[in-house]
Amino acid sequence: MQTRMSNRAMSAAYWTTTILTALAFLTAGAAYLARGDVQAQGIAVLGYPAYVLTILGTWKVLGGLAILAPRLPLLKEWAYAGIAFNLTGAAFSHAAMGDPAAKVIVPLVLLGAAAASWALRPASRKLDAAKCESATARMSVHEIRAA
Repeated sequence: MQTRMSNRAMSAAYWTTTILTALAFLTAGAAYLARGDVQAQGIAVLGYPAYVLTILGTWKVLGGLAILAPRLPLLKEWAYAGIAFNLTGAAFSHAAMGDPAAKVIVPLVLLGAAAASWALRPASRKLDAAKCESATARMSVHEIRAA
C-alpha cells in the first residue's frame, strides 16, 4: 500500500520547513541581539521596552538551534511551542497596532512552516509518548507527588 507522501518527499518537506524556520529564527535572533536600529525601532513602535530585544533574541537563537539539533525530543517540543507563542504574539502585536496586513500575515505564514516542520518530524525527532506514559504508570503515588 502506498503512503500519501513517500519517505523521500516527507523528508524533503521536513528539512525544507525546518531549515526555513530555523534560519528565520537564527537571523532574527542575531539581529535582535545586535540591537540593530530597525529592530529597536520595530520593538519601540509596538510599545515594548528595548530590553525585550535581548530576551526575544536569546530565545529565538536557542529555538532555531534546538529544532536543528539531533535527538533532544523534549527540548524540540518546547522549542516548537516557543516558536508558536512568538509568532502568534508577533501577529497579534502588529494587528493590535493597526499595522499593514503583511506584518500580520508574515508571522502566520512562518507559523505554518513551523507547524509543518513539527508535523513532519521523523520518529527519531519526536517525543516518544508511549515511553512517557509507561514511565509515569510505573511511578508510585509518592514519586508523582514528589515530582
